Amino acid sequence: MSDPKIEFWYEFASSYSYLSVMRIEALAADAGVAVEWKPFLLGPVFLAMGWNDSPFNIYPPKGRYMWRDLARLADKYGLPFRVPSRFPRNGLLAARLALLGGEQGWVAEFSRRVMLANFAEDREIGEPEVIGAILAELGLPVDELLAAAVTEDNKRALRRQTERAAELGMFGAPSFRVGDELFWGNDRLEDALAWSRRAAR
Repeated sequence: MSDPKIEFWYEFASSYSYLSVMRIEALAADAGVAVEWKPFLLGPVFLAMGWNDSPFNIYPPKGRYMWRDLARLADKYGLPFRVPSRFPRNGLLAARLALLGGEQGWVAEFSRRVMLANFAEDREIGEPEVIGAILAELGLPVDELLAAAVTEDNKRALRRQTERAAELGMFGAPSFRVGDELFWGNDRLEDALAWSRRAAR
């Protein structure tokens, strides 16, 4: 029997990723499933499908439904929520830092705080000042990490991760991967965790 694990692919600009980022660590711990955090960028994935914006902006009725659905779900999960004044925001810097956080052990809390800044506090997560303040709240070396985030090696790592998401057939976020099985959407998080436990057996 192998240890159950799950890959969690998410985007900081993604509304439904917000819900999963806030929920996955506790649910996975209860299920005994290890989480591998996989930040990536949806922009290149959408461009490959012919979209130059979020489908929630391209199709206004879909967008109006999404915001109401998100408000209902946030209330269901007991999460704070405010419709961002700008959507989607630029999650590039946050994703680059999350890669470092995955290596250094602070990715989960960092990701939650960035998501709260975007979807509960309406802050501009694309600005280094906002991200720097979050790093400082976590007691992390702000200047050192902001510099590390924009090294060529780290930029390439995020590009590779985004390309890998497309290679694996991902078309949106959040997505969860268990072995070769792909689950898409916040509402599939529990299913993915259950599948991971079953696959490990």
